Amino acid sequence: MHDVHREIASWLQPLGMMLQIDAAGNLHALYPAAGPAAPRLLIGSHLDTVPNAGAFDGILGVVLVIALLKGLNGRRLPYAIEIVGFCDEEGVRFATPFLGSRALVGRLDDDLLDRQDWQGISVRKAIQDFGSNPERIGDVVLGDDVCAYLEFHIEQGPVLESLALPLGVVDAVAGQSRLEFIFKGRANHAGTTPMNMRFDALAGAAEWITAVERAARSCRGLVATVGTVQAKPGAVNVIAGEARLSLDVRHPGDDIRTRAVEDLIRDAQAIARIRGLTVGWNEHMNQRAVQMDPDLITQIEEAIRKSGCKPHRMASGAGHDAMILAEKIPSGIVFLRTPGGISHDPAESVLVDDVAMAIECGSHLLDQFPVSSAFQKRTRRA
Repeated sequence: MHDVHREIASWLQPLGMMLQIDAAGNLHALYPAAGPAAPRLLIGSHLDTVPNAGAFDGILGVVLVIALLKGLNGRRLPYAIEIVGFCDEEGVRFATPFLGSRALVGRLDDDLLDRQDWQGISVRKAIQDFGSNPERIGDVVLGDDVCAYLEFHIEQGPVLESLALPLGVVDAVAGQSRLEFIFKGRANHAGTTPMNMRFDALAGAAEWITAVERAARSCRGLVATVGTVQAKPGAVNVIAGEARLSLDVRHPGDDIRTRAVEDLIRDAQAIARIRGLTVGWNEHMNQRAVQMDPDLITQIEEAIRKSGCKPHRMASGAGHDAMILAEKIPSGIVFLRTPGGISHDPAESVLVDDVAMAIECGSHLLDQFPVSSAFQKRTRRA
C-alpha cells in the first residue's frame, strides 16, 4: 500500500495536490475550491482488492477522479474536491470489510481495532506497523463541511453488459451478512475407522454447503457463498475433526437476508445433530441494505444522459464504501460495464470507451453539483 500511495502521489504532483494519509491508512488529496469556506465533495474508491484479483476493482475509481481533475485544466469550482482512496474495503485480512470508510463515519471502534488476523495481529497493531496512529482514529471522522460522496466502480457483474449499456446508476446496495461456522467431530485414522463409526466434521460441513446453495437458489435475489473451508488436522489419511467455513449472504431486503441466515444456522444445527457433531458460529458482519441518495441518483442519471448513454438504475450485490458513507452524507455510485461480468479474477477488465464515457459523465456531474440538494443544503447551513 505504501507503494500504491507513492505512485498516486506522482500523479497528483502535476495538479499541485499534496497527498495525506490519515490515522486509519486512507489516502486523501484536496483540490481547492474557488473561494474560502467552501464545502467539500469526496470522490474516490478503495485501493485494496482480493487475492488473485484483477486490475480495476476499486482503484479505477481513484484513477478516474484524477483524470477528472486533470480535465479541469486548473479551473476552480465553488466547492473543493477531495480524492479519497480507502484502505481495506474488502476485509480479506481481518474478515471485516470497510475498515477505512468506517473510520470516516466514526465506526472504527475498539472492538474492530482489537480484531485479529490469522497470525494474531490486531487491526490496531497493523495500523501501527503501517506507520499510522490508531489513537488518532477520531480525527479521521468527516467534518460538517463535507457535503456528499461519489464513487465510480466497475459493476462486477453481467447486468450492464446484458443490456448493452456502458454505465449505470446504483439506487441501493444489498445488505450483507458474514459469519464463520465451526463444525467439530472426532479426528481418527482414515484407514481403520469404519464409515458408520465416523464423526467427520468435513463431511458434515460439505452437506451443509449444499444446503446453503439449495437455499439461495430457492429465493429470488438471494445469494449465499461459502468461500473458505479449513479442515483440521488437514492430513490426507486423517478424518477431519474440525472444519471452519465462511458464509456470505446478501439480499436487497434485510428481512429476507436475516431469515435466510437464521434458516442456514438451523440447517447447520440439524446436520450436526444427525451426524453426532457440534457446530458453532460467529457473526463478523451484519450490514443493512443501504439506499443511495435520491437527488444524487437523479443527478447521475442526467449526467449519463448528457454523455450519450441511456441511464439504468440497478441494485448492487457487492458492497462499496458508499454504503458506509451514506450513513453520514448523501452518497452515489456510477457503475461501469464489466466485460463478461468477471471480477475478483485476473480476467477482470473494462472497455476504454466506457471509461471515456465515465469521465465525461463525471465532468457533467462536477458542473451539475452546485444545483444538487447536497450542495444547496450545505451552503444554506454555512
